[in-house]
Amino acid sequence: MVGIHKVVRPSRRSALAATALGAAAVLLALTGCSAGGGGTSNGSYGFPEAKQDSSSTITVWVDADRQAAAKAFQQANPDTKIKVVTYDGSANGSNSFKTKMQLFDRAGSGWPDVVFSSQNNDAAWASQKTNGKQAFAAVLDKGLVPKDTLSGFTPGSLNPCTVNGQVYCLRNDLAQAVLWYNKSLMDQFGYTVPKTWEEYQALGEKVAKEHPGYIVGAQGDAWTPEVFMWGSKCEANNITGPTSVKVNTDTEECKRAASLLDTLRENKTIPVVSVFTPEFVKQYTGKVLMMPGPAWYAGAIFNNPQSLNVPAGQLGVAAPLGWGSDEPVTGNVGGGTWFISSHSKNLKAAEKFVQFVTTADDYQVNLAPGYPAYAAAAQKWVAKQESSKYYATSLDAISTAASQVWDGWGYGVFSQEAIWAKTITPGVTGGKSIVDLLPDWQKAIEDQAKVNGYKVN
Repeated sequence: MVGIHKVVRPSRRSALAATALGAAAVLLALTGCSAGGGGTSNGSYGFPEAKQDSSSTITVWVDADRQAAAKAFQQANPDTKIKVVTYDGSANGSNSFKTKMQLFDRAGSGWPDVVFSSQNNDAAWASQKTNGKQAFAAVLDKGLVPKDTLSGFTPGSLNPCTVNGQVYCLRNDLAQAVLWYNKSLMDQFGYTVPKTWEEYQALGEKVAKEHPGYIVGAQGDAWTPEVFMWGSKCEANNITGPTSVKVNTDTEECKRAASLLDTLRENKTIPVVSVFTPEFVKQYTGKVLMMPGPAWYAGAIFNNPQSLNVPAGQLGVAAPLGWGSDEPVTGNVGGGTWFISSHSKNLKAAEKFVQFVTTADDYQVNLAPGYPAYAAAAQKWVAKQESSKYYATSLDAISTAASQVWDGWGYGVFSQEAIWAKTITPGVTGGKSIVDLLPDWQKAIEDQAKVNGYKVN
C-alpha cells in the first residue's frame, strides 16, 4: 500500500491464504435454474438470472478497509439504494465468505449482491456449483460488464478472476513485488542498486561483511515464496487445467532462489522474522538497506509510524530483479477482488457499484491505499503519490512491475502460503536449508492439491 495515506496492515496479511497470480484453476459448466428460485435457464449474461427489480436495494459485503469504497459510491450515487455489511476480512475471511455462501445455497436465499474478497483465489470456488446449486459468482464478460471496462485493467490483472476463459470478478488492487531500498543508506555506503538477483545476493554478502546488522530483506512471512520463488519462475504452483496442477521444485529456477535465501539467512542479512512483528521494528528500524516485497510495503511498513517510519526523501523503488540475462518477472502478494452474485435481483445496480469501486477516481485515485488494478486509475494514483514528495525516486518501477507478474504461478483453491508456513518455516527454524527442504515442500503441495481434488502432473 504505497503512499502518503495512513495505512493499516491489510487484514488478509494475517491469514494464511493464497495470494498468488496466474491462470485460474477450476472449470464450471453453468446449467440449470437459479438456486434461489425464479431464475431462468437462458439469462442474457451467460448465467441463469433471478427475476430483476431495478428498484431493489443491493446488499454489499466489504471488509473494514473497503468501507470507504462503499461510502464513496453512496456519495456519488445517492439514488442507488445499497445496504453495506462489514464481514470478516481477516483470520480466514475467505473461508468465511465461502462458508456463508454455502449456507445461503442450502437455504435458497440470502446471498449478498456484491462481495469484496481480500483473497485472489476465491474465483476458483465461486465459479463452481455448490452441491449442485448455481455458482455464486456471476459471469462478467458476457455483457454484464462493458468490454471497454474490462479492457482497461492492467494486462494480466484479471487472471485470478478468469476461470475456463470467463471472467468472474474484477480486481481491486495489485500487489506486484518490487525492490524497495533506502537511497540515503545506499549512497552513504557507496552501493549501487542491483539489477539482477545475482547482484542482489553479492551485495547482501558484502553488507554482511561491511555493515553487520543491516538487512537486505526478510523471509519470516508466509508470502516469502510469492516474492522469491515466484520471481524466479519456480514451478511450484503451475495450474495447468481446470483441476490439474504441475509441481516441480527440483529445478534450477527453484534451487537458485532457495540457495539465495539460504545464503543470506546464514549471514543474517535476510532474517527469518515477520515484518509485522515488534521484534522486526525494534531490531531493524533504520537498518533496512533493501527489501524485495509487494507494492503495499511502502505504506504498510516504510511510511508507517507504527512500523519502520522511514523519513521522507529516503525510500526508493527499483524494478523487479531478473536472473542473469533472463527477462525479469515478478510475483504478487495480495490485492483484492469484487464479485457480483449470480443470484442478484438487481444486476444493473450491482454492476454499477463494482465498476465504480474498481475504476472511479472518487475511490481508486482519491481514497484507495493500494495500487489500482484499473490502468487509468493507477496512472493518476501514482502521480498523486509522487506529488507528496515522500519518495526519493519516481514510482515508475511499480507501474512497470504491474505487467511483469509471471503467469506460471496459478490460483488454485489451496493456500500456498499455508503450505510454506507449515513446511518450510518450521524446517528452517529447525536448522534445515530451504534447498534441502524443497522435496518436502513439493510433497506438501501435492498432498494439499490432491485433497482439494486436483490431479498433480
